[in-house]
Amino acid sequence: MTPAPAFPKPSLLVALALGTMIAMMTAACAGVKAPAPPAGGGDASGGAGGGARPPSGTGVGGTGVTVPPTGNGACTNLRCRQGSCTGAGCMATACPGGGTTSLSGTVTDPAGRVPLYNVVVYVPNEPVQPLPSGAACETCGGNFSGKPIAVTLTDTAGHFKLDDVPIGANVPVVIQIGKWRRQLVMDNVPACANTPIANADLTRLPRNKSEGDIPKFAIATGGSDALECLLRDIGVDEAEFTSDTGAGRVHLFQGYRASPTIATNGASTPLTPVDQLWSSTASMMRYDIVLMACEGDSGQSEGRTAAQYQAVRGYGDMGGRIFGSHYHTNWVRSEDGEPNAGYPMVVKFSEGEGTLPDGFLSTVDTSFPKGMAFRDWLVNVGATPTPGQLAVIGTKHLVDATVPGVSQQWLYGMDTAKKTPAVQYFSFTAPVGQKECGRMIFSDVHVAQGGGDLAAVPFPTRCGPAGGDLSPQEKALEFMLFDISSCVQKDDAPVQPPTIIP
Repeated sequence: MTPAPAFPKPSLLVALALGTMIAMMTAACAGVKAPAPPAGGGDASGGAGGGARPPSGTGVGGTGVTVPPTGNGACTNLRCRQGSCTGAGCMATACPGGGTTSLSGTVTDPAGRVPLYNVVVYVPNEPVQPLPSGAACETCGGNFSGKPIAVTLTDTAGHFKLDDVPIGANVPVVIQIGKWRRQLVMDNVPACANTPIANADLTRLPRNKSEGDIPKFAIATGGSDALECLLRDIGVDEAEFTSDTGAGRVHLFQGYRASPTIATNGASTPLTPVDQLWSSTASMMRYDIVLMACEGDSGQSEGRTAAQYQAVRGYGDMGGRIFGSHYHTNWVRSEDGEPNAGYPMVVKFSEGEGTLPDGFLSTVDTSFPKGMAFRDWLVNVGATPTPGQLAVIGTKHLVDATVPGVSQQWLYGMDTAKKTPAVQYFSFTAPVGQKECGRMIFSDVHVAQGGGDLAAVPFPTRCGPAGGDLSPQEKALEFMLFDISSCVQKDDAPVQPPTIIP
């Protein structure tokens, strides 16, 4: 099979083509032919989009395939093209896919460089619906539209093998993690064989909203860290970074000691002060994910108002996703006398702050399923040669321990100066102690770029040249970024693909 080049194709027209195809199949419910999707078109869904011309097929092949019976409601739409490869004619030479019709490939970040874990890949049986923007409680099976009929997850090397794929022409495929989503249409899927999607550009996540769906981000910039730079470096187009009045999917807000402007799209635009972002829960609920870069001043982050603490807590409790760097752990401090003293205890904070030496050797906690995946993924992406260990620089010691049954540590080590453990990454679901709805992750590890003298330089100049290799700790943070994008579940539960409903 020879892959065809990729041509962007907005998802609205892919969905229209799929609707036409499904209507024809509902009437016939037997063949393997379907109309080709139209080329070109626009997208009116805000964040929706995506799709690309898939690899060309080689015809409907294989022997020993048995398709489901048709008529009298026996099958609907693409289910009528799911074949069984276990018949008498299905010998080893005729069924190279191991007795199933399948697709395989590797899902990567928008830059196409780093493979991603726990991405859902599925075939929908109905047109896929637009994704709403904004935080909300979502189940792990409730955000995958189109009634999936074949589903799988990527492993720690980003690989997937999707079994029981409908045979024939124009088979839709959805690649999704949280509200990152890309839609493809396979030209042709041969029966009883595995079809690799060899063109890696087809299986990366979207770089912009014309390629597919991207979560709506709010980023609080900071003087000591630059989380916006990481999002750009994993492949999100610079044109998607705007002020909160712009049309981009990534809105920057000015944090303490950071630039008051953004310099993209040929213009310098003022940024709204970040205090306005967390002035109310309603202002935050517009966003799927809020990233808070370290400001470099503990007094500044301790000086939020009681109303702001309540707004951030309300956002997390109502389905928001929060990632906070360094002093942003103050949002979940619960000591007496603090503005957020009523927040449940989620970690044990250290007595005083410690600074850990560069090259500090952190250990990956593998006591839970995602921790084991994190360990293997770090090796697979070249972040570390030693499973279960990661050397980091520019890291602090604010947290001694997590609270069993409440929060989960991901990276930790021993602070030899203070003679206590130092938790480098921890997470928990919100509301604390109740049914999980939102999720928070905090880190004492900076991404090691864009701070110091560059703090007051506007994005994207502050980030330096694009396209360079990510550092080991940037890769670790990328894992966390996509983990917080995924559906909210208990950390000690194994990941599961969405349920196929007959």
